[in-house]
Amino acid sequence: MTLVGEWAPLSDARYELGEGARASDAGFVFVDLLSGALVIDDGSVLHDLDVPLGAVAPRPGGGWIAAAGNGIAFLDRSGGEVEWVADLLVDALVPMRMNDGVADPHGRFWAGAMPYGDHPGTGFLVRVDVDGSTHRVLDGLTIPNGPAFSADGSVMYLAESTAGVITRYDVADDGSLLAPTVFAEIGDANPDGMTVDADGCLWSALWGGHRLHRYAPDGELVDVVPVPASQPTSIAFGSGRILVTSATTGLDEPGPWDGATLITSTTVGGVPTAMFGG
Repeated sequence: MTLVGEWAPLSDARYELGEGARASDAGFVFVDLLSGALVIDDGSVLHDLDVPLGAVAPRPGGGWIAAAGNGIAFLDRSGGEVEWVADLLVDALVPMRMNDGVADPHGRFWAGAMPYGDHPGTGFLVRVDVDGSTHRVLDGLTIPNGPAFSADGSVMYLAESTAGVITRYDVADDGSLLAPTVFAEIGDANPDGMTVDADGCLWSALWGGHRLHRYAPDGELVDVVPVPASQPTSIAFGSGRILVTSATTGLDEPGPWDGATLITSTTVGGVPTAMFGG
């Protein structure tokens, strides 16, 4: 068993769209995406934006890079300053927003953009290099989630949530994506946020599935972990614990733990959270 305790809510708070769980020097952080809030695990709000906040990654010396609103921003460490550095949706033909994102072990930041409403294939994935340049690397997506990287950064996993598919890519030294292969297919739920553990296994939260999946590097499903929320959205490991965010959005009658941020102890170790820029 990968869990050694029972799930419990981190607090009484319930979030419409909890996402983007990360372990950090400040403890766990996550976002309440639609409200634009960056939350730390004591329940306090570190940043409160007036646009949706998809995900963050830490920066050396403090602060965060964020996939937010129409693009990419830098958030200071104290919750005061927001510096917008890229508008990625200025030419979008349909209403869109930024979604999930993460830094890779080489210091680059990767983030997805997705449409509001039913506009298949209008989403995309971007890469922000350490020099601040942005590169649109994958098109034709709908709801990209993740991505997640192997510990050495040579492999990227990306979920296409609406299709129920997780794709594996080799990552070249310059960040180019090579040799895409279908890594996993889920027929009864939607793969959402993902992370790779210390054993190199990929974990995926399954929106609508009440569970997490753990996959070996060869794609074998090696563990199924039930969670007491119908829409788990992201996963983070730290200090012998696993934290899972969840959402109430779209539920007519949320259950008592839907929208909760859930935590328990685990025997599984995580890998250090990668920083943007180094």
